Amino acid sequence: MIEQKIYITDFDLKRLKKLLQTSSKTGERKNSYLEQLRKEVEKAVVVPSEDIPEDVITMNSTVVLIDLDSMKELVYTLVFPEEADGSSGKISVLAPVGTALLGYKVGDIIEWDVPAGKRRLKVKRILYQPEASEDYSL
Repeated sequence: MIEQKIYITDFDLKRLKKLLQTSSKTGERKNSYLEQLRKEVEKAVVVPSEDIPEDVITMNSTVVLIDLDSMKELVYTLVFPEEADGSSGKISVLAPVGTALLGYKVGDIIEWDVPAGKRRLKVKRILYQPEASEDYSL
């Protein structure tokens, strides 16, 4: 299987590294979630915030996904753990689906293992990306 390239802004990279460091010290999350995020961050292509393509999922992006098994559309916003709220579609980057979304782009198919097997989502479109709106402070 070919490993998918993901893209992360330099600003997000700094905040994610800080999150990983803080979470590891406090034992806030299970190590497997932290390790998965760490692997994603390490393999990412780092891009200046103002140069990130508009079709890439960055932190605080709101995206429309298609569940390829049920064909249902899902709308999620990728956030840091303190802002996560499943009832409003705000998914933590430390949650398996959050880690899976980070850095992928429109048209990509995201796969990850869940207890019932493999989950597959296709990125249909990005409704909001901070960098595309020239909001580099989120």
